[in-house]
Formats: sequence, structure tokens, C-alpha cells
Amino acid sequence: MTPPPLSRRGVLAGAALLGTALTPAGTAQAASATGREASGKAVVFRNVRPFGAAEAVDLTVIDGVVSDVPAPKGAKVVQGDGRIALPALVDAHIHPDKTSWGGSWVSRKPAHSIAEFTEQDVELFKAQKRPVGERAYGLMAHAVTRGTRAMRAHADVAPAFGLAGVEGIAEARERLADALDVQIVAFPQHGVVRTPGTAKLLEDAARGGLIDMVGGIDPISFDHALDEQLDLVFDLADRYGVGVDIHLHDRDERGTTVLRGIIQRTEALSLHGKVTVSHVFCLPYLSKGDLDTMAADLAEQDIALTTVAPGENTVLPIAALQQHGVRVGLGSDGVRDSWSPYGNADMLHRAHILGQITDVRLDEELTACYTVGANGSADVLGLPHVDFKPGSPADFVLVRGECVPQIVIDMPQRDLVVHGGRVVARAGELV
Repeated sequence: MTPPPLSRRGVLAGAALLGTALTPAGTAQAASATGREASGKAVVFRNVRPFGAAEAVDLTVIDGVVSDVPAPKGAKVVQGDGRIALPALVDAHIHPDKTSWGGSWVSRKPAHSIAEFTEQDVELFKAQKRPVGERAYGLMAHAVTRGTRAMRAHADVAPAFGLAGVEGIAEARERLADALDVQIVAFPQHGVVRTPGTAKLLEDAARGGLIDMVGGIDPISFDHALDEQLDLVFDLADRYGVGVDIHLHDRDERGTTVLRGIIQRTEALSLHGKVTVSHVFCLPYLSKGDLDTMAADLAEQDIALTTVAPGENTVLPIAALQQHGVRVGLGSDGVRDSWSPYGNADMLHRAHILGQITDVRLDEELTACYTVGANGSADVLGLPHVDFKPGSPADFVLVRGECVPQIVIDMPQRDLVVHGGRVVARAGELV
């Protein structure tokens, strides 16, 4: 389901109240039109309100998915106490390897270019006493306690780091396997061509099956090698069967030129649906006609986009892109790293930020901010939506509140976080 537009104008659709797999609160079984008996591991989440529905219901989960068959006798019961059930969120763009989360305060120095920031990345990496795996685990575990069910994690790959970032995130992913789904991108933060040795590291990561996607960064303005970078990245994706996720920060015609190159290569190599472009700061500056044309071409190749809502002039025009069928997700970007002291890997907070910088105030608009982080980001990662219908993944959060818009504004504690039908976090702590 496409999230409603964020614009104040036009007709906006509200959140649908779903009840197919639910029964009134107080019953320990879900309704079954077939009379089938449940088998497998079953949990009943009693007295919950999906999407803030007025009537509380019991939600039956069997083997990690929502079910409409009767729960077996002796099924575990988790009391919801009238809390709202919402889909767990998906972080479509985060950098866990860079973080200093959980460690001592880091004082940052001035920086005015990507090159200067990358130098500070190396300094911070060398100064960290904790390995990447430990730091990444701390941040990723924190994200779980805030209701994140999946993330796409970018790991810096450069001679200064080798594959330590990729391996560290992979280690953290293994430790959190029961609570979090993770895709790893080998990200050449220092450039693919301008930093000798990076291309080989990208290939090593792809050939070794260590990554899900290979990345790139500003092929024109930073790497100064449009065709060489894109050819190399897309060749690796084609040869090793991985996806592509490219950072693109340019706000002018250099950005649109890169987008055209990405579209052409996606079509030529039949990588339809396997390519993502992150940030894409050039799109908000296009005229409506040029944006419509670009969006249609992106949709034709099923190229996904992500935004981290960094500011009113650089957030993607989400509604306009979605109207053309472009998948758009929301991410949290860097957290407590050399680039910035800000960030917390809390995707509900990021939905709040999205609403604030786009200056929305209507209930439908605020609900749409949540939907982008839930369904939009799930679409980018190729994950099914959590809609509480039979077969839906049982990945959700239980919170106290009145309705979705109020939750986006107040950002209440995630009392329970459920992943695959299991309670994985409670009151802000991993279980």
C-alpha cells in the first residue's frame, strides 16, 4: 500500500484499521473460517489495538506470522493491556561501523568537505578502543529496543579499514539474528577510484559473500570518475549477484547526470529492482516536469531511493515519487560518529523529524510519516509489510497512546518489541 502524500494539499488517506486476523479482546483464539487447527509455536497477544483501533482484540501468532486459525491449548499469552500495536520500523540507511555509541564523548573538529570528514573517520577509527563488532552491536541492539525490525547497514570499505567494518557488522548481525534482519552494504566512503586499493576490497567483499550490496559515492564531484566508478560497481553487482546502493549528494546537474548513468546501467544489466540511490539531493531541486520524467524512469527500472530527512531543502519529495511508483524509504544515517554528534537509531524519532522538517500537522500527514518508515523502508529492503493480516510477519511494537499521529509526535516508550512472534525487547531493554 502506497503511503499517503505528505503535502498539506490534496486528499489524504488515513490509516486503515485491520481486523482480519483478530478477535475481540478476552478470547484466546483467533477466528477461523476453515476450522483448521493451529500447529507449531503459538503466542496470543491479548487486548491490543492495531493501528490504534477503538476496539481491542486478541492477535494470534503461529510460527512467527499472524494467523487466523485457533490457537492451540496452552499457547503462550502476552498481555497487551490495551496498548496500540504498530508495525516495527525499518531503517533503510544507517552506518553502524562508524559509531562511538556507548563509549566516551568524542570532540569533533571543523570539516568542510567529504574528504575532510573521511580523514576524521580514520582518526576516530584508530582512536576507538572497542572493535567495530562491539560498537555496532551496541547501536544495533539499541535500535531493536526502539522498535526496528530490519536495517540496511553501510560499512566503510577502504585501505584504512580493510574489511573490518563489514566483518564487524556481520558479527553484530549474527548476535542479533533472532531480533533484527540486516543487509550489509560495502560502502567506499573514500571513493572507488580516487583511493587505490578500494576496488579490490569491494570485490573481495562481494566474492566472499560478505555483503548484500556494493556501494558507491558521488561519482562525479568526489570520485571524479563517473563512468569508471559506475562501471566497476555495476560490474561487481552483475558478476556476484549482489545489489547496488550508491550515495549521491550532488544538488545540481551532476546529480541528475549520475542518476541517468545509474538508470542506463540498471537497464543494460537487467538489475531491475536491485538498485538503490541514497540521499539524492538533486531531486528536490528539479522542476515538476523534470521530476515527473525522472521519477517515471526510476520507476520503470524499479530503482529505490532513501532519505534521512536531513533538512527541508534536501528531503526527497516522497509523495511525488510514490505517485510514480518509486519505492522510497527512510533511514537514520550516521549516529554519534566523526561526522556528527547527533542521531540515536530510533526510527520513530526519525519519523518525527520527517514530519517536523516537512512541516506537516494533519493526522493523515503524520500517519504517513510513520508509514514511510514502516512500509516504505520495507519496500526498499524487499521485505513484506506488517499489516496484521493472516501471513503478515509478527514484527510489531506495543505502545501506550491514543492514535498513530499522537505517537509520532510524543514518541512514547516502546513497551514491547516483537520480532517473529517473540518478545525481543521490553521497556527499552533487550530480553
